[in-house]
Amino acid sequence: MNRPLRVGSVPYLVGRPLDLGLGDEPGIELDHDVPSVLVERLRAGEIDVAMVSSIELFRQPGYGYIDGLAVGGRDFVASVQVFLRRPIEEVTTVAFDPASRTARTLVRVLLEERDGPAPDFIEVPRGQDPRSVEADGWLRIGDAALREHHLENLPYFNPSEEWVRRTDMPFVFAPWIVREGVDITPLLPAFLRARERGAAATEQLAADAAKQWHLPLQACREYLLEECCYEMGGEMDRSLLEFRDRASRLGLCDAGFRPRPIGLPEHA
Repeated sequence: MNRPLRVGSVPYLVGRPLDLGLGDEPGIELDHDVPSVLVERLRAGEIDVAMVSSIELFRQPGYGYIDGLAVGGRDFVASVQVFLRRPIEEVTTVAFDPASRTARTLVRVLLEERDGPAPDFIEVPRGQDPRSVEADGWLRIGDAALREHHLENLPYFNPSEEWVRRTDMPFVFAPWIVREGVDITPLLPAFLRARERGAAATEQLAADAAKQWHLPLQACREYLLEECCYEMGGEMDRSLLEFRDRASRLGLCDAGFRPRPIGLPEHA
């Protein structure tokens, strides 16, 4: 391209191990926004690549994704939670965080597949706190979910943990999605270097987060080092397609879309 590659990433702590220093790489412009806005900008052609909701891969044709690098979870992940006012078996209404698309879809898949009637899902307008809605539970994502979990010790249903229990696969929350017609091959080493910097800086990222949010350092370390996974290998494609198939049965995406994996180089 005869212009910089326009890249969008999430404003949450969870994204730093993948995008650290990416904006300083030659040929790349990096911006941050919430996942739902990044999806809109990707569709509009305002950005070329986005670390964004995995369900988007199956809602528009022609996407690619960087194979192997993503924000994922292999068990409990504290930054995506349904906080509960009653036991999950008794939940009849859930208010959705407007910032997320993948987390909303995952929660719907998991709760509509359970025995008994599905809950009613309340779409909260952007800017409104889902906790303010009269519902049995509310979905929270990102750094706000971490704070509510660790500072308030609220009852919760953890979607990532439940997905792994049911499928024996990790869950892919946010891959690097590439817009149709964009060739990022020459700049793929930059994404690898950002991951290497992020991995090396994990301890400092955890310390900074603990100080900023007044959270226990150990909680932030566990979140970045144990709860989240960033290098997913061959499991990534299989998990994405399983998510597509389950979501499509509910009419939440298109089962016919098969995005192209973009292989990483061996060296940065």
